[in-house]
Amino acid sequence: MMFRLNRSSKGDQNGKRHQTVPLLPLRDIVVFPHMVVPLFIGRERSIAALDHAMGQDKYVLLCAQKDARRDEPKESEIHRVGTLAAILQMLRLPDGTVKVLIEGKYRAYVRQYLPSPHFFQVEAEELHEVWEPSPEAEALRRAVVESFETYIKLNKKVPQEALQSVAGLEDPGRLADSVAGHLAVKTEEKQALLENLDPVKRLERVLTLLNQENEVLTIENRIKNRVKKQMEKTQREYYLNEQMRAIQKEMGEKEDLKSEIQELERRLRRKRMSAEATQKVKHELKKLKLMSPMSAEATVSRNYIDWLLSLPWYEKTKDRYDIAEAQRILDEDHYGLEKPKERILEYLAVQSLVKKMKGPILCLVGPPGVGKTSLARSVARALGRNFVRLSLGGVRDEAEIRGHRRTYIGALPGKIIQSLRKAKSNNPVFCLDEVDKMSTDFRGDPSAALLEVLDPEQNVAFNDHYLDCDYDLSEVMFITTANNLYSIPLPLQDRMEIIRIPGYTEVEKLHIAEKFLIPKQAQANGLTLDNIQFSENAIYTIIRQYTREAGVRNLEREIAAICRKVAREVAEKGRDHKVRVTSQSVPQYLGVPKYRYGRTEEKDEIGLTNGLAWTEFGGELLQIEVVVLPGRGKLLITGKLGEVMQESAQAALSYVRSVADNLGLARDFYRKIDLHIHVPEGAIPKDGPSAGITMATSLVSALLQIPVKRDVAMTGEITLRGRVLPIGGLKEKIIAAHRYQMKLVIIPRDNEKDIKEIPARILKAVELVPVDHMDEVLKLALVLDDPERLFKPAPPPVAPEPAFLPPPEIPEIQAH
Repeated sequence: MMFRLNRSSKGDQNGKRHQTVPLLPLRDIVVFPHMVVPLFIGRERSIAALDHAMGQDKYVLLCAQKDARRDEPKESEIHRVGTLAAILQMLRLPDGTVKVLIEGKYRAYVRQYLPSPHFFQVEAEELHEVWEPSPEAEALRRAVVESFETYIKLNKKVPQEALQSVAGLEDPGRLADSVAGHLAVKTEEKQALLENLDPVKRLERVLTLLNQENEVLTIENRIKNRVKKQMEKTQREYYLNEQMRAIQKEMGEKEDLKSEIQELERRLRRKRMSAEATQKVKHELKKLKLMSPMSAEATVSRNYIDWLLSLPWYEKTKDRYDIAEAQRILDEDHYGLEKPKERILEYLAVQSLVKKMKGPILCLVGPPGVGKTSLARSVARALGRNFVRLSLGGVRDEAEIRGHRRTYIGALPGKIIQSLRKAKSNNPVFCLDEVDKMSTDFRGDPSAALLEVLDPEQNVAFNDHYLDCDYDLSEVMFITTANNLYSIPLPLQDRMEIIRIPGYTEVEKLHIAEKFLIPKQAQANGLTLDNIQFSENAIYTIIRQYTREAGVRNLEREIAAICRKVAREVAEKGRDHKVRVTSQSVPQYLGVPKYRYGRTEEKDEIGLTNGLAWTEFGGELLQIEVVVLPGRGKLLITGKLGEVMQESAQAALSYVRSVADNLGLARDFYRKIDLHIHVPEGAIPKDGPSAGITMATSLVSALLQIPVKRDVAMTGEITLRGRVLPIGGLKEKIIAAHRYQMKLVIIPRDNEKDIKEIPARILKAVELVPVDHMDEVLKLALVLDDPERLFKPAPPPVAPEPAFLPPPEIPEIQAH
């Protein structure tokens, strides 16, 4: 900005001008010439400047700060153009601040800052304005006065007297300054007007700002009027409602209905519901207000509204996504039942990744006593969800599922909706017990009504006859139980994921007896674990010779029978009496054995090898599956494997490629196929190198189409040269192999030192074969007519190969 400066001294033709004056920095305000404005001063330097001016000629230079947030601005942070003002009045307030009334005189420019320790003192010079009367200036003046008049009408904060003072001004510069002082524009805009020395251009800029402000104020007033009309409408409705209440009161209506309706309205405001349900509640409330409280229809409407408001439309419990913790809870409550547990953990794993998934519908089919119903309760505890159970045994009315229509006297929603109200969340674990015990008669087929409930594609909009609006059941985890499938209609079976629970194995029953049944029955019969002890052989004797069942109910009864007989001995001989039940003493308590014991076998599989793994819960059988697919050389690894286990798969494949000639495979066999390595129980994280030889065996089996012996298990880390390296947890792994009835286990030779830790009983049942190289593993594990012919010597090359060969193509790894 260029300024026209008057460089004359104090005694020039314009009269005496104050050159050396104290400077007062202002925040968020610009003072124009001829303005009278009060200021509140609180900074010490500013108060010192005022005191100095009051002791001199009461003049001070007012300049705006560039940054209003600075309490102590520097010289470079203060605008150079300001207004020289006279102090009209000064008043000190009790809090230490100063109120001062000042009047702007003329524009001034800061020539330089003079040394002063307590306040800013400057040499200021007046800025002159030059203008000549013209039609343009007169037109601008009239337009500004007219726009300012509109501005005053729209902005009630500006007094009407301001228009009178402005209308009589002929000087365009003074008119622009007077109007600019009343405008609610930014400080930077006002500072630009102060620095503009051309009165006509300044007046033109003021006109632009006036028009902008008028447009904004017009929109604001329009919005205010709209809001006011809406408020008047609301007040009118309130007034009419109060009149209607007064009329009802005069007619003798009780206040109970009024308070009840108010309570329902409060619940509706706080309740989050579907749009359809909210609309129905509002409609019923309007009808209820017009009804007599003693009418039967009012009772029906109140009950209907109460049911809609009490249902958990969007209330849900937070799922526990800790898979290890969920597995721990499942194992704590139930031993075995691996397949349903695996399915639950798979659902939990997918839910933790997807965050939105339709609830699974599982059907646990198995004989009585295997823990189907209690497993559903355990699943709810593992997932951190509420649990609700509905027994369908003997149900023969379709209305038990869907409810009755409200036209019937005493109508209620169906058992599904009633159970959800009891659960208080829309994502509980819902156990439909004994789903195979339903029957049909003239009242309908309840199994047909379950088709919508148990269909993930339909239950997102389940329609109960009583509610007559859609309810979302897609987040409910349904678990049904049945003893057999033949009595369940096929369409209903098609909607459920059937999980068969054939029963517990001997080892599982042994653990269940030791961990659950014996402590439970000892406590129930007044015994302590010091009074009675069972040997492992005694439990096996009871399982094999006195029970023949898939579950453990009879086992519990036999243990209870022994505890009762021991309790009699303790009562006769004293509380310190101790009894140890052995396999030889079991007949003394239970009599002659009732049954004999047998077992079943499986068949050999191609590409499926039994590996051994160690977990925090002990040893486990880890099966490695490999399939060969047409492709382009990809290696797909699934089963939630850790980084180390994925590297073991790569090492196993590299070893197989390195011995392709000896195996009778083409060197580029991998180029036209894809290999998929999968480790079941994909919801459980797995890691470690001990499955290396297992993966290599599965790869060779799948590539050569040679089955792997079903009764052989193995563990060991593999190197690229085929060496078998030692592993950890050998004892737990061998016990797991014995538990799964493995006859032969292949182990690294370096682990021979750990064999002594394994119980002798296990070593008698399982043969351990230490190996050094992968060649030995394949000869032992594969079903071969002539093991010595497996590794054929490589044929001599037809032509000499170049000295340097390009590196082989590395298969693409896709780990899932």
